[in-house]
Amino acid sequence: MITREKNENNSLELKVKISADVWAKALEEAYESTKGKYSIQGFRKGKAPRKVIEKTYGDTVFYDEAFDTIVSKEYNEFLANNTDLQPIDYPKVSINSITENGVEATIVVDLMPNVKLGKYEGIKISKKVQEIKDKDIENEVEKLLGSSARFVESEAEASLGDFATIDFSGSVDGVKFEGGTANDFRLELGSHSFIDNFEEQIVGMKKGDEKDITVKFPEKYPAKELAGKDAVFAIKLNKLEKKELPQLTDKFISDTTEFETIEEYKKDVREKLILSASKNAERIAEADLVKAIVDSSEIELPQSMVNHEVEHIIEDLKNQLAYSQITIEQYLEFMKLTLDEFKKSKEGEAKNSLKTRLVLQEIIKQNNLLVTKEEFEAKLEEFAKSSGKSVAEFSKEISNYEKSYIENDVLMSKLFKFLKEKNEII
Repeated sequence: MITREKNENNSLELKVKISADVWAKALEEAYESTKGKYSIQGFRKGKAPRKVIEKTYGDTVFYDEAFDTIVSKEYNEFLANNTDLQPIDYPKVSINSITENGVEATIVVDLMPNVKLGKYEGIKISKKVQEIKDKDIENEVEKLLGSSARFVESEAEASLGDFATIDFSGSVDGVKFEGGTANDFRLELGSHSFIDNFEEQIVGMKKGDEKDITVKFPEKYPAKELAGKDAVFAIKLNKLEKKELPQLTDKFISDTTEFETIEEYKKDVREKLILSASKNAERIAEADLVKAIVDSSEIELPQSMVNHEVEHIIEDLKNQLAYSQITIEQYLEFMKLTLDEFKKSKEGEAKNSLKTRLVLQEIIKQNNLLVTKEEFEAKLEEFAKSSGKSVAEFSKEISNYEKSYIENDVLMSKLFKFLKEKNEII
C-alpha cells in the first residue's frame, strides 16, 4: 500500500507499507524467478530448495529481487490511480525497515512543475525591420557576378581576393611540426582559412617568389604543443590567379537569370531582400514576445529536470561535432573545460529552454488550442505536394514521429497566431 506523505516544491514523498503476507509471497516469487542463477553442490541448477540457497548465499539473497518487483508494482498501480501526477524522473527509493511484519519504504519522485502564467495578453512589441539600402542590392549583384567569375593566371603582385598556389613549410624554434608542410596548396587570400596574419603576408608576392613569414598560433589552438607559440613558415608562390568578373550587362542578366534587364533583376532583388528583412523582423518580434511572457511567468524547475535538459544539449552538441569528426572530449579539451564545468555552464540555457517550453504548453492547455483533423490533413497535403507525392503515398512513407512533428508544426503556428491576436507587434 502507498500513501502520500508530502507534496511540496514539485517533489512527492510516498510511504510504502508491504504486509507480511505480501512480502512472503514476493520472496517466494523472487526465488522461483531467479533460482536458476544459483549453483549449489549436489543440486542441478535451478533445482535447489529455497532454504538451501538462503543458507548458502545468506537469508537476504532474494530481498533485492522481491523488493524491486513489489515496489515497482505498487508504484505503477498508484500512478494509474492518480493520473494527476506527472513524474519527470525515476523515483528514489529507500528502505526504512524489513521485519517479520513486512516492509516499510519511502519513495521520493520529482513531478512536472506547476506553471503560474504571467501576462500573455495586451503586450506591445516593437518590430525593427532592417532598411534595405543600395549597397545591399550591389552585394547581391556582386555575388551573382562572382558565381560566374573565371580565374586567370597572373604575373602581377598578389592581393586579397586572389588565389595563390603555394608550397609552405612551418617550424617552431627551428623544428618542423606535424601538419605544417604542404605543396601546391591553393589558398584564397583573405578567406581567413589559415591563422591570423598568414594570408596577409603573402600579399605583394609574385609568382616564383620565396619568403619566410612569422605568425603566432592562438592561445586556444587545438594542438596544445603549438598553442601560443611563434612559428616561421617558408613560403614559395607557385601560381597566382586573379578573379575576373563578367561585365554586368542586360545580356549577362538574361543569360544567367529569369530576367531580361539589370533593372528588372535589381528590382526583384530589392523586393526579396525587403520580404526577407520583414520575415526576420517578425521572427525576432515573436521571440521577444515569448521572452516577455516567460519572464513574467513563475516556474520552479526541479534540478533533475534541468539535468536531463543539459544532457539533451550535450547529445545535440555531440551529433553536431560528429559531422566534423570531432569528439566531445576533444571539444572540451579545446575549450579547457571539464565535463562537469561544461554541464554547469549550460544550466542557464537548459532552464530557459524548459521554462519557454512549459509556458507555451500551459498557454496551449489553458486556451484549449488543439489541432483538428482538417488542419492536420491540410498540412500533410502541403508536405506531400512539396515532395511531389500524393497524400496517401506520403502518409504511408513517413513515420509516426514525423507525423507528430507535422502535428506540432501546425500547433505552433496556431499558438503564435493566437498570441499575435492577443498582443500587438508594431
